[in-house]
Amino acid sequence: MKRGWAVTMFAAVVANAQVPSPFPSLPAVKPLEVPARIGILTSANISLDQVIQSVLANNRDIAVQRLARDESYLNIRAAKGYFDPVVGAGLQRMRSVTPITSILGGAADGKLTQEEYVADPYISGVFEPTGGTWKLDFSSARQSTDSTFMTLNPQFPTSINLNLTQPLWRGLLFDQNRHRLAAARKNAQMSDAQLRQRLIDTVSQAVQDYDELIYAYLNLNVQVEAVRLAERQDASNRRQAEQGLLAPVDVVQTQTQIATFQQNVFLAQQALTSAENALKALMTTDKDDLIWATALVPEETAERGEAAPKLEEAISAALNARPELAEAGLSIDANQLDARLAREQAKPQVDVTAALSLSGISGHLLPPQPNPFTGPFVAFANQLNQLSALNGLAPLPPINFSSGQIPPIFVGGYSQSLSALSTGNFSSATVGVNIAIPIRNRTALANEAIASVEGKRLIAQRQAVELAVVQDVRNAVQALASAHARLDAAISAREYAEEQYASEQRQFQAGTSTVFLVLQRQTDLIAARTREVRARADRAEAQANLDRATAATLDKQNIHIGER
Repeated sequence: MKRGWAVTMFAAVVANAQVPSPFPSLPAVKPLEVPARIGILTSANISLDQVIQSVLANNRDIAVQRLARDESYLNIRAAKGYFDPVVGAGLQRMRSVTPITSILGGAADGKLTQEEYVADPYISGVFEPTGGTWKLDFSSARQSTDSTFMTLNPQFPTSINLNLTQPLWRGLLFDQNRHRLAAARKNAQMSDAQLRQRLIDTVSQAVQDYDELIYAYLNLNVQVEAVRLAERQDASNRRQAEQGLLAPVDVVQTQTQIATFQQNVFLAQQALTSAENALKALMTTDKDDLIWATALVPEETAERGEAAPKLEEAISAALNARPELAEAGLSIDANQLDARLAREQAKPQVDVTAALSLSGISGHLLPPQPNPFTGPFVAFANQLNQLSALNGLAPLPPINFSSGQIPPIFVGGYSQSLSALSTGNFSSATVGVNIAIPIRNRTALANEAIASVEGKRLIAQRQAVELAVVQDVRNAVQALASAHARLDAAISAREYAEEQYASEQRQFQAGTSTVFLVLQRQTDLIAARTREVRARADRAEAQANLDRATAATLDKQNIHIGER
């Protein structure tokens, strides 16, 4: 009886005793607070089109390349200027006083004074197709003198002159000036290709940086969601630990997971800032631009990605459109122009020349003047006239330097000279051939050989560029195909990870799993989500890289550089 009572009393004491719980209340982890990024004061949504427009407007390399392109087209205008007609005029006034010591000089007082005013307007030019030159000029003058021999004073000589020179061999179809024009056109086409290349590279970089910004935001969201999942798990674990269902160490495992995920959040935030700054550096050149204090929030998602094209089609498109190949081909064309000019310079020079001239002249008629050559015979003539009169004979005509024989067409002012010019009665024509045969001509032959060697080098260089393009396209097509496959696999992996995590949660609630396994599934889920986000960005960037490799970037983004 005593033993039974003792047992009963012990049981009562135990039942009524205040025994401390072996699972004390555990402190909660500090909730995640994502700090504001340094230097960011506001935010703005931005689309890819806005990014590209800003990049194109502010990129200094593109601006410099546009200026170089404009300069190349100005060089074409400058080269064409050689074939522009030239209008000019020569104006001259001359006055001379010459000492005369002979009666044949026509000066009675020992000096001969002459004055002349000359106007010679002209127009000249070049025949671009044949390389010939021409010049048409109209010469008119007013000449005055005190010479006793003149019958017209002042005189107004006029003339129209046409001179032609046409190469028949060297320079007939090609010469230095036409070479300069053709080379300027090739250089302009090269500038177009270089600008197109610069635009493709810059736009491709902008697209990929935009995709990286999208990835950075999505990755940050994934990492924040990971912390939220771990925090919910921690709250559940702490309640169960307080109820004695879990050991404290299980709570510590969850809190360790939270701390790890928080580190990933801060790393993702740093990656977001780096991606954003890389994009901003493309969009502006001003260090004080307000864009630096603005968070750029993409309006789009990284869903760009077409099916990988056929390899042969992609290679063909790249070989037809890549600016590097166009530039290499233009370099070969420019070299062929140099070789053609060198061959042309090695030919003999054979030029035909022609000249046609119409002349006119007029002047004011002077009164008859004593003839200095007949002066000594005047007295003799007078005596003959006296004898003739005594015998009833007619006198001799006066011996003078008469102007009575001057045709009326020459008598008058300047307009009379023009009238005489218009009749075409006074003309001259000349036709000739000039021949120059170079002996040895080592300079031209050496230039031709140099151009030939340079051409071979450029051809080899183009072949190397073609190989690089083919390699680039092959890599880009494979990268896009792999990106598609990786994304499909990543989506499946994420879906499976979600199912595994949900299943593990159910088992844990049923008591058939552990905190460690739940946290492991949680880690796998976050990793799968991160890989999916990365795979989407990689697919979009692979598409952008393939567009660059096939030179389709500008067409895809609807960018036109404009024809000149």
